[in-house]
Amino acid sequence: MITRQGPPLDALSDAQRFELLVTSVKDYAIYMLDTAGFIVSWNAGAERFKGYTASEVIGRHFSMFYTEEEKQSGVPQRALDTSAEHGAFEAEGWRLRKDGSRFWASVVIDPIRDPTGVLIGFAKVTRDISERKAAQEALRHSEQQFRLLVQGVTDYALYMLSPAGEVVSWNAGAERIKGYQAGEIIGKHFSRFYTEEDRASGTPARTLAIAAKDGRAELEGWRLRKDGSRFWAHVIVDAIRDQQGTLIGFAKITRDVTERRKAAAALDQANQALAHAQKMEAIGQLTGGVAHDFNNLLAVLANGLQVLTAQSRTHLDAKMIQTMQRAVDRGASLTQQLLTFARQQPLKAERLHLNGLIREFEPMLQRVGTASIKCEVRPAFQNLTVLLDVPQFEAALLNLVANSRDAMPDGGEIVISIERVELPEGAVGTLPAGAYARVSVTDTGTGMPKQVAMRALDPFFTTKEPGRGTGLGLSQVYGFVTQSGGDLVIRSVEGEGTTIELYFPLVEQDANSADEYAARLSVETVLLVDDEPDLLAAASELFQSIGYEVVVAGNASDAVEILKANPSIDILFSDIVMGQGMSGIELARLVSHDYPAVKIVLSSGYPLAALRRDHGELGEFTFIHKPYRLADLAKALRA
Repeated sequence: MITRQGPPLDALSDAQRFELLVTSVKDYAIYMLDTAGFIVSWNAGAERFKGYTASEVIGRHFSMFYTEEEKQSGVPQRALDTSAEHGAFEAEGWRLRKDGSRFWASVVIDPIRDPTGVLIGFAKVTRDISERKAAQEALRHSEQQFRLLVQGVTDYALYMLSPAGEVVSWNAGAERIKGYQAGEIIGKHFSRFYTEEDRASGTPARTLAIAAKDGRAELEGWRLRKDGSRFWAHVIVDAIRDQQGTLIGFAKITRDVTERRKAAAALDQANQALAHAQKMEAIGQLTGGVAHDFNNLLAVLANGLQVLTAQSRTHLDAKMIQTMQRAVDRGASLTQQLLTFARQQPLKAERLHLNGLIREFEPMLQRVGTASIKCEVRPAFQNLTVLLDVPQFEAALLNLVANSRDAMPDGGEIVISIERVELPEGAVGTLPAGAYARVSVTDTGTGMPKQVAMRALDPFFTTKEPGRGTGLGLSQVYGFVTQSGGDLVIRSVEGEGTTIELYFPLVEQDANSADEYAARLSVETVLLVDDEPDLLAAASELFQSIGYEVVVAGNASDAVEILKANPSIDILFSDIVMGQGMSGIELARLVSHDYPAVKIVLSSGYPLAALRRDHGELGEFTFIHKPYRLADLAKALRA
């Protein structure tokens, strides 16, 4: 196929080539106007996207392409005037096609002048940029939506920083959390949100440096509001870079997580309290078992010594027996301390007023001090009624005051204060919410290091010199307080003193009651039951020394057989916890049912609380705690 070709371009004149160029361009509407704005030429591009042929528009005014609103406001003529006066006019706006549809046009109008400078018309170039306009509108809409999103977020502070750290944007969340309005903070450096300590250590600059290097920095810490108050913040800083990788700023997201931090701290405190309670419970169970076995050994020694004392002895024998008895007494006191810590010491609780109790005991407390130590009691404003074992409470208070005295070798002050407090759930250890009496013993002494305070309640832990303490003082107080339904808190700062707080649940007032014992001496036959042969032999000697007939049995089954064969038994005296077979409780209940005339006395080194837990109530039987003395035994047999 042969295509007909015209003359070559180089054979055309410049005017012909220019005219060919203009008429061939299809992406631009290129046409000329006379000085009044009437169309005098029309190219293919103008015909393509305006829809008019040359014959339809030449001779008509170019304002026909403008919207009615722009024609009424004089935009077409103003465009020509601007072009003539300033040498060019450039703008964007809506234009009309032949079919009445609109398109977004980019318009350039240049004046045309003859060689003498006289205006002879205008050159008008129009391009359809509707797609670009649509893309710009979509981008603008997206940006607007994003701005609305950012501004609408109130739980997060979302704002931008310049590369130097100045605030360049500010959302509603930032205003709510930090208290600044946009006009107050934009242009200011973001370091004003940091604490004085963080600013001094360079934290703000270091945060931006990490974000710039790694692209992101995430951290938590205290931040400041406009009013100076602090909040715990979770912060993320992201670096923002342009397409060439140049740092142009930072995006910063801050959230107030103060409540979350408080909840985590409360949970951690509860876990620590639980772990401490579990540790003390485990130590208490171990200590209680050791104390029980030790009591059995002491009972053998105590009973044997009392038998020996009743017999004629030389002066040297009597002196040695007295020395041995004092050693047994000290051992018994030690086991009582261990049982108190283990919360297995029998308590005789009474309802009483704390103010009156401590006031009566104040002279004793004053004597614990020295000339250089002042001891002051500050009672509560109202009577606080609690349920306490008076001797145990007085011993605990005396112990705390003595510890405070030892912590003030150069003198100082001890304050014993009594207050009513309302505790929420979990505020002190595992105590339930409610009303409590708080007894505080505060000194101005040397205080305790944190690691010492954490171990202060452990049995046998002491910082005193060897021979100056057993390490059971505070642990004994702790055991007594917890067994009384309360808790103990240590607050101490090394070099500034210590406060020990005792919490006891408040109870309604009630009259005190005391047990009455009838004294009636009996000379009867006793059936002794114990699975410890040494203890059984020593107890047998003790009973015989005070005039009782004694029959012994090494276990409950043997005791039942003895009762069947010997109906003259008057008293059953049995240990409760025995290694195998029937327990002393089971034996007592069987004897109570089958031999109702037989008096029953039970004994154990375990405290009543532990025995009730494992064997049930013992209310129908007389109970004596090991190691028992002759006077205790006589009282129990008379009950």
